[in-house]
Amino acid sequence: MNIIKKIIEGVPDYNQFMSVAELNESSKQLRDKYPGLVELLEIGTSKDGEPIYALKIGSGNKKALLYGFPHPNEPVGSVMLDYLSWKLAEDEEFRNIFDFTWYIVKVADVEGAKLNEGWFKNPYSFREYVYNYYRPAGNEQVEWAFPIEYKSLKFDKPIPETRALMKIIEEAKPDFIYSLHNAGFGGVYYYITEEAHILYPIYEKAAKDRNVPLSLGEPEIAYAKKLDEAVFIMPTTEDSYDYYEKYSNVDPANIIMSGECSFGYARKFNPKLFELVCEVPYYYDERVQDTKETDRSRRELVLASLNSNHEDMQTLKGILEQVKPKISVHTKFQDALEYFIEVSEKSFDAAVKWAKTAEELNRNATISEKFDNELVNKSYGLFKWGMLYRMIMVNYEVNKDPILAKTAEKVKTLIDERIEKLEQQMNFNVIPIRKLVQIQLTAGLYSALYMQGR
Repeated sequence: MNIIKKIIEGVPDYNQFMSVAELNESSKQLRDKYPGLVELLEIGTSKDGEPIYALKIGSGNKKALLYGFPHPNEPVGSVMLDYLSWKLAEDEEFRNIFDFTWYIVKVADVEGAKLNEGWFKNPYSFREYVYNYYRPAGNEQVEWAFPIEYKSLKFDKPIPETRALMKIIEEAKPDFIYSLHNAGFGGVYYYITEEAHILYPIYEKAAKDRNVPLSLGEPEIAYAKKLDEAVFIMPTTEDSYDYYEKYSNVDPANIIMSGECSFGYARKFNPKLFELVCEVPYYYDERVQDTKETDRSRRELVLASLNSNHEDMQTLKGILEQVKPKISVHTKFQDALEYFIEVSEKSFDAAVKWAKTAEELNRNATISEKFDNELVNKSYGLFKWGMLYRMIMVNYEVNKDPILAKTAEKVKTLIDERIEKLEQQMNFNVIPIRKLVQIQLTAGLYSALYMQGR
């Protein structure tokens, strides 16, 4: 335990995130420095032909797959993996604690990560984040493009980036998978694939030791089963299907437009697989962990939040439709926006039915739940407007159409006004990257030990 503690405390004081090129160069240097121990595998290529690399370290009996950028706007895990890979190679005593062969993919979504690099060197500005944000359509997200056949749902078109991970999963049959996600605003929370009581206090301590709050407000996914404070059973696409089957009047296969997650796919190759997701935020407000009761109904707040999201997406859709005749350059921003609009429309009725009938909403909201519904919800909504602005500007730079210029200015004004209002209503406390890396590293190492001992 002292060795692990030393490794965790040794995390550097990062002040920015690494680019794709920097991460790849670090991997090549590690391979060159430790040629007998470290392999650098090209496990696939992206849609545009960019190589996707995996480091293979050690030769333990168990197999671990750790991958960063499951969503390309989530870079914390890539920094953690870079640090961990060097420590595994440099420190034999640390490496020998684990009976693992490590497969480490620092960048699962190469092109998506590059589209976010505009804010990586200034990670503490919410405004820079909004204006340089990109998140692909769900069926083009590495994490949610694994094949699945469940009831009436069949998804069999994994993107090349997902196929690269599938190759490792099928060949290595991992015992432990760590998908490195992170949130934007809020607190720390975890997904795991089984009850593991010994880990709950460790997860809580990992955050509290660094004065980073747990996320105690509204759960990210309504139907996720809670195991402990800020710890949930990892939901799969099968769970999503069952949720829509219960609350929707249409075939869930018509609502779900993406595939399975890594756990849903990988458990077929190793039923004893343990997987972890540790979500850490960039910014927080003390209200994310305030569990005092308010005088507002939780059901009322959730319904208001759902309606606000729906109206905002319809407004965005209207502007997108207006500028479409002027679009001459097709972008990934447009693909993502059209996907999110369609999903929003298809899933809205089911979400409202759940909110009107769910027993767990039949009480007053806590301060954290009220904060999530009224403010955090609005901060996340801004990112789609940022992608709309980027889409318009890419096209304006090509054809200089005055209508695009006017629309871009309108969208920019909306974004700036909303950011200013949020900054008046929320405390954008910036969390040092070092703390976020330490939390993810702590959770990952002790989860690996748990799996190894189990």
